[in-house]
Amino acid sequence: MSGAVRNRTYRAGVNVYLFFGFTIVCVASDTMTPLLTVESITKQFAATPVVKDVSFTVYPGEIFALLGPSGCGKTTTLRIVAGFETADTGTIAMAERTFADGNTHVPPESRGIGFVFQDYALFPHKNVLENVAFGLRKVSKKTRQERASAVLEMVGMTHLQSRLPHHLSGGEQQRVALARAIIARPKLLLLDEPFSSLDPGLRQSTREEVRTLLKAEGISAVLVTHDQEEALSFAERLGVMKEGTLEQIGTPETVYRHPKTAYVADFLGQTNFIRADIRDGIAETPFGRVAVEGAETGNALLSIRPECLTMMAPDAQRDTQNGHVVGQAFKGHDFTYQVEMNGQQYFVQTDYRCPFQIGDSVTLKAESAVAVTPESD
Repeated sequence: MSGAVRNRTYRAGVNVYLFFGFTIVCVASDTMTPLLTVESITKQFAATPVVKDVSFTVYPGEIFALLGPSGCGKTTTLRIVAGFETADTGTIAMAERTFADGNTHVPPESRGIGFVFQDYALFPHKNVLENVAFGLRKVSKKTRQERASAVLEMVGMTHLQSRLPHHLSGGEQQRVALARAIIARPKLLLLDEPFSSLDPGLRQSTREEVRTLLKAEGISAVLVTHDQEEALSFAERLGVMKEGTLEQIGTPETVYRHPKTAYVADFLGQTNFIRADIRDGIAETPFGRVAVEGAETGNALLSIRPECLTMMAPDAQRDTQNGHVVGQAFKGHDFTYQVEMNGQQYFVQTDYRCPFQIGDSVTLKAESAVAVTPESD
């Protein structure tokens, strides 16, 4: 599975795949029928609301992510889609078949959905081949083993088919769990934090391999994760959850660059918040005048990403505010600086060639800003 397919969504609905050197462009129109439709589901345990009026869709062949902190309701949402939990209200349908509504609850085994658990849930007494074959029932033993062998070859695990789970690494166990989930060729695969127990290096490579396999097989997927980088790199669309609600849904690029709320802006990565007066779409800030997206006039809370700030040496000829560098973090390919200005500290991201050191006087210039709804609103 080494690099057979690599996907990137260049704009909403357009996917470009590289498959063994060939470029394939797939256009998903806005009128395409969703594979999965989740509409207004709610769930509470005892008197505590856990999922509140959550709605989203997943299209054929699409990878969708539910992103949020622990306890925000994302795993409960996934379990409701799988059928392991029953929603109090709302509707779940796949293609033209209703799985859950006020009068219906289709059990998990009848939904035709694959599920990869966070702990993989492999049978310790069964070897790799037997674990994978268990995912395919109601067929002959010969057919199960033939299909299991084919899926193991697909995930690069044929040479380990006789091993027991405790003789496998974390990444190898993850592949076995994935193979067991896709052996029945589900149209939809649900992934509950499947990479969280892996070491960082192995996590990235395994994630890429899983993504490659999903795209090669044309399987739609819903990933639950608290890892921002994972959601941004793995999914084609994502929904950011907060306290049981979906704050924003969109492509990774859109949600990161154009957050609607302060919560989304902050959760998707480091950002700088400032209050500023806006007139005709232009704000006066400590970093000079800057065009603002999302508001035309009035006082607003602005989100400015560290990479949207440029750090320069002070210029006596320009009427700009100066600050000084109070922190510096080298990350190999870039630096993240902390700059204090008028008693406030701001984060600035630069490339590795930036010459400034702690204590240097600098001035900042903002390239862009987004008006966001404060968390208290």
